[in-house]
Amino acid sequence: WGLLLLAAALGAMAATRCPAPCICDNLRAHVLCLNGNLTAIPDTIPELTRKLDLRGNSFMVIPAGAFLATPYLTHLDLQRCKVERLQEGAFRGLGRLVYLNLASNGIAFLYQESLDGLFSLQQLILEGNRIEEIQLGAFGHLGSLTVLDLRANALVYLPDMVFQGLQVLRWLRLSHNALHVLGSEAFAALPALRRLSLDHNELQALPGEALARLDGATRLDLGHNPITYVAEEALAMASLRHLFLDHAALQNVAPDAFARSPQLRILDLRENQLQGLPPLAGAGGLVRVSLDGNPLLCSCLLRPFHKWLARARVQAEGACAAPPALRGRSLNSLKSPEMRCSHLRPPPSPTAPPEQPSSAGSRQCPQGCVCSPDFHHGSCENRDLQEIPQDFPEDTRLLDLRQNPFGTVPPDAFPGLKQLVSLHLQQCSIRVLHPGALRGLESLVYLYLTDNHLSTLVAAAFEGAPQLAYLNLDHNAFTRVPAGTFRLLPNLISLHLQHNAIGELVEGDLAGARGLRWLYLAGNAIRHIAPAALAPTKMLEKLQLERNHLSEVPTAALRGLPALSELKLSRNPIKHMGDGVFLPVASSLQHLYLDNMGLEHISPHAFTGLGPKIRSLYLESNKMRNIPDMSNFTGLEILNLQDVPFHCDCQLLPFHRWINKLNLCVGATCGSPAEAQGLKVKLSTTFQTCPGWGQGKAGETNPNKTKAASKPSKKKRLGKSPAKGFSKSRA
Repeated sequence: WGLLLLAAALGAMAATRCPAPCICDNLRAHVLCLNGNLTAIPDTIPELTRKLDLRGNSFMVIPAGAFLATPYLTHLDLQRCKVERLQEGAFRGLGRLVYLNLASNGIAFLYQESLDGLFSLQQLILEGNRIEEIQLGAFGHLGSLTVLDLRANALVYLPDMVFQGLQVLRWLRLSHNALHVLGSEAFAALPALRRLSLDHNELQALPGEALARLDGATRLDLGHNPITYVAEEALAMASLRHLFLDHAALQNVAPDAFARSPQLRILDLRENQLQGLPPLAGAGGLVRVSLDGNPLLCSCLLRPFHKWLARARVQAEGACAAPPALRGRSLNSLKSPEMRCSHLRPPPSPTAPPEQPSSAGSRQCPQGCVCSPDFHHGSCENRDLQEIPQDFPEDTRLLDLRQNPFGTVPPDAFPGLKQLVSLHLQQCSIRVLHPGALRGLESLVYLYLTDNHLSTLVAAAFEGAPQLAYLNLDHNAFTRVPAGTFRLLPNLISLHLQHNAIGELVEGDLAGARGLRWLYLAGNAIRHIAPAALAPTKMLEKLQLERNHLSEVPTAALRGLPALSELKLSRNPIKHMGDGVFLPVASSLQHLYLDNMGLEHISPHAFTGLGPKIRSLYLESNKMRNIPDMSNFTGLEILNLQDVPFHCDCQLLPFHRWINKLNLCVGATCGSPAEAQGLKVKLSTTFQTCPGWGQGKAGETNPNKTKAASKPSKKKRLGKSPAKGFSKSRA
């Protein structure tokens, strides 16, 4: 009966029409719709599909109930689909799903019901989005999740209990964010966690109080954070075995820093600023300490540590940087008499950062609002309030005042909220932010003013909020960037000014925004960017200018941006691209978006300077018929050339050969001549009449074979799949 049921199910699936342009493997119940122009989830996907791969499409929004027609899905891949929003209930009905990949999209928020219904999910990949904040309860329905990947997002702050509900989570990946504030109970709801990755963030001190909740964690990655000092008993993790503090800014470590982590075996302190270490008496279980890349001063001051290594039988990796007579000598080769102290002053004693005062806060709450003492949250969302309420508890950290018709934010609007981190004022009909409006909000990191009526701002409005890092002004009425506004915001990292009416960027607009990393200007009317307009933002990493009115690449404005890694120019009316237009950012650029521009001509030297660092290049939906040499783009992971009418003649032969060697799905199609129209560039036979075709084919197979002999090997190569699944058939 089981076999009969399986046969019937497969028969039903086979009878279901496969939606274009997808590929259906009925035997394995897999459907692939790769790198297409889908803007909505196909509604004709076979009901019994188990694995659905939708990478490289353009969905923008995943609506509620998008997958109700495919309840048997176990694996869903939505990478690189330009998703910006997950509606509440987007994945309802997917109770069997165990793997969900949403990497490399544009998701900014995780709301409470965004992931509802995924109670069997085991792996959730959200790497490479722009998630700035996670609402409490977002993961509350994911009771089976074991791996949560939030790498390479825009997180600055983790509130208390943010991961509540993840009872079996074993690995939490938070690398490559901008975290510098962690609630003391941020990790309190993770009883099964074994590995925590916090490397490549902005933590300036070891977050000992938050980490103390992780009794079962065995590995902690804290490398690449600007931590300067590890205080006494700073780390109390009962099961910790591997601690990585490499590439930080450590200058001193207290002798008892790890006394409350008795299982610690491996301590990685590579590439810091340590001149030495004291005997780590409290870390009795240590087996290895890595100190490579530190400026170790092998004087008498290092003798106690050296003797402790021998006595505790701890292996040390590292070499002396001074004195000159011992430079380059490994620690293990030293003998105590060699470590002398003539004319040396001891380094100054370290001092721990001052402890932050804590306050329980009073428990009052304004009438009509809800205050959560457990989460330190206050909410008056959509209460039709005319004035901003006061008297919230002093320990409130998130305040949600969305959808109230306030009109203005007066001076001193939020008294007593010194611990407030996140303030939501979206859809509040705000026209004016008065000077002193945020006065006293000394811990504020996030400010959301989306969907209001602001047309101007003054710097004095931000007086008293020096920690502000994220400012969202999308969907307002700005006709220009409010010049000088950011001079009181030294910690501003992310600025959203999308979907306004800004016509140009001029010199002085961004004055004071010295630490800005991400600038979002999509959906404006920008026609011109002055050469010095971006000059203050020397740390800028992402610049998003899609859907504007630029008619050329703003090359002059890109000078002086040595860290720029992502540039989006999609949907600007740029018809021609001249020589060296990306030269100012060629040494740092990794992701370049040039799609949907109506681009007609690219100069042969337009990509001069770009090369192995480029990881993704989007050129789909343009009008050029040829393309420059990209043979030095050896680091490409994504190349999208769909809907480009390539002229498949002999001038395109080098490109044809190059993409045939790529292990990528590029989607390049011939637009002409007539006999090749609609064929994949990789498969077109028009190149076989070109001079040198035989030599090229011989070079790709066997140099001793003739042109005729090489043809069978071509068929053999085309039959191979260079990647998993069906990606070759979509190439």
